[in-house]
Amino acid sequence: MKRIIGIVLCHPLLAATLFGAPLKVRIDPGLVHQSIDGFGASDAWQCDIVGRDWPEAKRRRIAERLFSQESDSEGNPKGIGLSIWRFNIGAGTAEQGDASEIRNPWRRGECFQRPDGTYNWSRAAGQRWFLESARRNGVESFLAFSNSPPVHMTRNGKGFATRGVPDLNLKPGKYPAFAAFLADVAEHFHQAGLPFDYLSPINEPQWDWDKPNQEGTPASNIEIEALVRLLSKELARRKLSTRIVIGEAGSFAHVFGKVKDDGRDDQARFFFDPASAFYLGNLPNVAPILAAHGYFSVWPLKVQVENRQKLHRAFQSTNPRLGFWQSEYCILEPPNDEIKGGSGRDLGMDLALYVARIIHNDLTIAQARSWQWWTAVSQVDYKDGLIYLDDGSKGKTGRMGPETTSLLKNGFVRESKLLWAFGNYARFIRPGMVRIECRVEPDSSNSERMLASAYSGTNGQKTIVLVNLSREDLTADLGRPGQVDVYTTSSDSDLRRSRQDAGSIRIPARALATCVSR
Repeated sequence: MKRIIGIVLCHPLLAATLFGAPLKVRIDPGLVHQSIDGFGASDAWQCDIVGRDWPEAKRRRIAERLFSQESDSEGNPKGIGLSIWRFNIGAGTAEQGDASEIRNPWRRGECFQRPDGTYNWSRAAGQRWFLESARRNGVESFLAFSNSPPVHMTRNGKGFATRGVPDLNLKPGKYPAFAAFLADVAEHFHQAGLPFDYLSPINEPQWDWDKPNQEGTPASNIEIEALVRLLSKELARRKLSTRIVIGEAGSFAHVFGKVKDDGRDDQARFFFDPASAFYLGNLPNVAPILAAHGYFSVWPLKVQVENRQKLHRAFQSTNPRLGFWQSEYCILEPPNDEIKGGSGRDLGMDLALYVARIIHNDLTIAQARSWQWWTAVSQVDYKDGLIYLDDGSKGKTGRMGPETTSLLKNGFVRESKLLWAFGNYARFIRPGMVRIECRVEPDSSNSERMLASAYSGTNGQKTIVLVNLSREDLTADLGRPGQVDVYTTSSDSDLRRSRQDAGSIRIPARALATCVSR
């Protein structure tokens, strides 16, 4: 049977007969769009517990799935080859324990700095384990991000803000100390051989963060601007190459317009319009990047497209040299026609394809240079992870959540189809590649059938990602002779490699196929 299937896939006439006339995928290498900086995910917060206390064999398996660029003897990838890893700089709620008021121990973070200003660099041991593993596996870029200043610097002594106070949760006069703390972290890891390429000092400043659910702080644009100026000066003084990434806006709308008249919106113009009084684009160690999170921008589909068009127009009109990163996303939307909202984990293809379409539109409409998922590992019954943990008490699933205390030491590891679908992009679109023009013919209804995007590397490699949203098998004609490597993620395969004729690529129903050629 395998031999028969192989003959069919390699024979364009037989494949076309079985799977319908091929859709024509045409690329134009001469029409170049954005450069790609990479694809990533964050270690918050589960990686600290797993990396410190779980059995080493399971830690290594998780790390392999996330970071590895190796393949097995049949050419199937062992992992999704993330090229960006986000490291959470904790605020010290873990040291406070229950006094932090953050009831979930999985959402507390250890702080490297003690209240007296000295440092304990042995903290966040589990996060450092994953950081070192990512480095060994060839991950290209590393970003450290802060959700809150250290608790001994905050106004209320907590890792979350006071209700009704929408200001940066930082004691008066502590801006220089907070900037120095962030620079100290960057300098230490640089000296330890684990340098951070990027540093993100404020996360989702538009939210009030006044509930004890996790570390977080609001901040106005003016407060961010003041902190970034100090941090830029501090990094430059120490001659560190780490660059500051500004924004991490809670939604795209906060980047291209005004959601509320509270001084936390319109970030593209505020920070990167050369005519702005608060322009930061000329500071040393400030990356020409504005990061935003894709939450609340994806449904219905018409709104998904419009939001990304508005975002791209805002960047073009403000500063054409400004790059955009979609730096955090998971499912927070309420139930819609395609998914049942964020609640309830989903290891299958429906969620994988839902997110794949978002990635495609962020890359091709918003022209994102980077796309980053929220948390790499999750132990809750929610659509927020790439890899999931449970206690295995129910066969294919098991108990999850903070009340399942056994997960603090061990458990079952579940790989989602989203993990491997993300790999259709992350593994094969490497930093430094550029997106090139790609279209599907005929295009009258292909937006709901097949999505296609193409990328080119300096070594001549061409990568085309095909997403079959339909419930029927499709074929694609890449418009070139010969065979290509095809990596398919479907209900029964995880980036499985095959060799197929470029004139008749088979994409199973509800699947992704990445075609790689030179």
